[in-house]
Amino acid sequence: MFQVYEIPSFIFHEMEKALIEHLSCFVTKARLELFKKVLSNRTDYIAVVLEDIFHPHNASAVLRSCDCFGIQDVHIIENRHEYNVNPDVALGASKWLTLNRYRQQGINNTLDCLSELKRKGYRIIATSPDNVAKKFPDIEVNKGPFALVFGGERTGVSDSVKEIADEYVTIPMVGFTESLNISVAAAILLQHFAQVVRTTNLGWQIGEEKYNALLLNWLRKSIRRVEIIEKDFLMKSCGNVD
Repeated sequence: MFQVYEIPSFIFHEMEKALIEHLSCFVTKARLELFKKVLSNRTDYIAVVLEDIFHPHNASAVLRSCDCFGIQDVHIIENRHEYNVNPDVALGASKWLTLNRYRQQGINNTLDCLSELKRKGYRIIATSPDNVAKKFPDIEVNKGPFALVFGGERTGVSDSVKEIADEYVTIPMVGFTESLNISVAAAILLQHFAQVVRTTNLGWQIGEEKYNALLLNWLRKSIRRVEIIEKDFLMKSCGNVD
């Protein structure tokens, strides 16, 4: 049997950096600078969780807000409703985000998602109109990374979310209507929290390793016939060219 060797991480990352440098030659300088500017404002200190959103245009509008306000990671739970991006609403936002989908049959995908986020150190903050919820300006952002959970349009977050949530957040209202459309609520909360986090020294920016992985991914999505270009580069780098 052949021995399979794992590439040491430092070698992998050096190869990744070299590939990024090579592929950068195939996009305009302006596009490369735009990628770097956007990445410098991206954060994974805040994550968004969408649980069983029924109307795809609502979830797609949330993705658009995530991109606009620099939120990179979105977790989509599909216990009952399958989500498909609405391109007319998302306007390509999903292309630049990291979408994590939870739709395995026979398990509680909500618990699977939230348990994984907790394992990574995220606080779970569920949106709720209940009186127990804190007004969003009162949520402390300096307690560590947090995930904002948005539930279905009619039912809100599930009992599974309520069992595991660390805090609840609400948007104060003074009219006759008791709730906002989920896409509007998400835009309000994300704009607020993204702005507040960026004024702190909490280390809200994504790390170098993730930065490079995203930059490489975005370059690949922007270059025609990138598979051929990349294969040729890797063959030359490994000395496999005649």
